[in-house]
Amino acid sequence: MTQAEIKLCSLLLQEHFGEIVEKIGVHLIRTGSQPLRVIAHDTGTSLDQVKKALCVLIQHNLVIYQVHKRGVVEYEAQCNRVLRMLRYPRYIYTAKTLYSDTGELIVEELLLNGKMTMSAVVKKVADRLTETMEDGKTMDYAEVSNTFVRLVDTHFVQRCPLVPATENSDTGPPPPAPTLVINEKDRYLVPKLSLIGKGKRRRSSDEDATGEPKAKRPKQSTDNKEPIPDDGIYWQANLDRFHQHFRDQAIVSAVANRMDQTSSEIVRTMLRMSEVTTPSGAPFTQPLSSNEIFRSLPVGYNISKQVLDQYLTLLADDPLEFVGKSGDSGGGMYVINLHKALGSLATATLESVVQERFGSRCARIFRLVLQKKHLEQKQVEDFAMIPAKEAKDMLYKMLSENFISLQEIPKTPDHAPSRTFYLYTVNILSAARMLLHRCYKSVANLIERRQFETKENKRLLEKSQRVEAIIASMQATGAEEAQLQEIEEMITAPERQQLETLKRNVNKLDACEIQVDETIFLLESYIESTMKRQ
Repeated sequence: MTQAEIKLCSLLLQEHFGEIVEKIGVHLIRTGSQPLRVIAHDTGTSLDQVKKALCVLIQHNLVIYQVHKRGVVEYEAQCNRVLRMLRYPRYIYTAKTLYSDTGELIVEELLLNGKMTMSAVVKKVADRLTETMEDGKTMDYAEVSNTFVRLVDTHFVQRCPLVPATENSDTGPPPPAPTLVINEKDRYLVPKLSLIGKGKRRRSSDEDATGEPKAKRPKQSTDNKEPIPDDGIYWQANLDRFHQHFRDQAIVSAVANRMDQTSSEIVRTMLRMSEVTTPSGAPFTQPLSSNEIFRSLPVGYNISKQVLDQYLTLLADDPLEFVGKSGDSGGGMYVINLHKALGSLATATLESVVQERFGSRCARIFRLVLQKKHLEQKQVEDFAMIPAKEAKDMLYKMLSENFISLQEIPKTPDHAPSRTFYLYTVNILSAARMLLHRCYKSVANLIERRQFETKENKRLLEKSQRVEAIIASMQATGAEEAQLQEIEEMITAPERQQLETLKRNVNKLDACEIQVDETIFLLESYIESTMKRQ
């Protein structure tokens, strides 16, 4: 764990869960797995607060636990899972794009709560959607339930591991911590629920649906409460599946930029056909025949089988090798080389960063070294057609920033400089790690800047919120336009301008966070794919 990652984890935990959870989470990230009492002692936090903080972290899959032979339970932070909190807006937006507002709210509820039962999610989402509808309209539970099932079918939502039934039935003393397990075939099995009802609007806290004051309502006995039909079956967002979708979108976009829209649509169809059958970390998709691809093309996409074969041949012959041919049966078997695609995307990202930081001539040298693998300084000058002094400055600049590395090949064992070849080369994996580290630092700086901007204008924001609340309550009681205008004038013109500037700055910082996270995702995916192949 680098300091930049730890700092970013700290900021994310504090922003989402507060100071106590942040203190416990960062302590576990720094020290590794530790038992409960050691955590309480080292952080100077009461045992009760540590237990509550760990409950929150475990609920959101940010901490795991394991029982050792002596019966001691140790807790370990999942740093990678903490960093995923940065991507929550992107997960929610993806669900909205694919499954409209209902899908968006289902994923949002699961991310906000960590784990939830299906019935609780459906009721909460139906209520929230009903709130936004016109008076007299409500959202049916069955409609939300159908969207939930579709999310499960496409693996965007999955079951959480459970305590096995045998562990509960043992007569002996209970284990120090339960062991959670789940069969792979049950991971996407939706229980048969007959959720009947409609979303409800929130009413004032003083009265219930019948209009009867709260104080006069008779207390309902809790014994007659019906058991929840899916009690004990919890669901969570499957982040790996979202990452697979992001990767597929990046590959389709890259093919569209390199070739044309038809090529990208063919690649999209191939990825869609293999998205559930191919594991998220696989280097290749499952082989698909030309005939299968032709049948699966979107309806109304009028290209003949002959044109499709020409496009597939063109994609397979492309130097980037996004698509590869794996056989000749069924009109030709084709796969998408996911590892090669991620490598090309990571390389393009590095080239783009070099161009932005050092200019187009440095980018030319960088691409040249990438293409030729190993070059001496004189060769770089000749091939790039750049004067010796400038080429030397640019090479040393990129070398000092770790975009390019230098390899020594001695002719004699004494490594004498006069009898040694000095070759410039690009280690993409090393450069990607360096750039990833810088991206983490950038995101941490953006979050800190956003927090500073908000803190500096805290008084003005609170005043604006109070005025908005007064206007909303007066509108509800049918106040006149003149009265509302008078309340609005409580915020002066300079204050209004200051609020607009703050809003613009915060929106820019948020957009920057999302853009940097896109780069982080590409680099992380490439590094993970490369490490699996080594």
